[in-house]
Amino acid sequence: MAMDGASSFPEADVDQALKPGQNKEFEVDRVSSDIATSKETQQERDKAARKREREKQDAMHKLKTTILVSAMIIAVAGAVFAVTKKLREK
Repeated sequence: MAMDGASSFPEADVDQALKPGQNKEFEVDRVSSDIATSKETQQERDKAARKREREKQDAMHKLKTTILVSAMIIAVAGAVFAVTKKLREK
């Protein structure tokens, strides 16, 4: 079995294999990069939408609480006036 130069494996770059942190030349997979970018933007949009919905719910909750407290105060004041009117009549 004879080994000629055309059919042999290419030489390995030992420095690149043993020290991957020093290798600054790498290719970015554009498809994966685009998918990751689109996922990040979608997550940001979803987060913003959830934040707006939460703020809207908080505002509705505050309004409902304010209305209920006001109704209770008016009911108590009406009861006080009714009781004082009955006491004056006697």
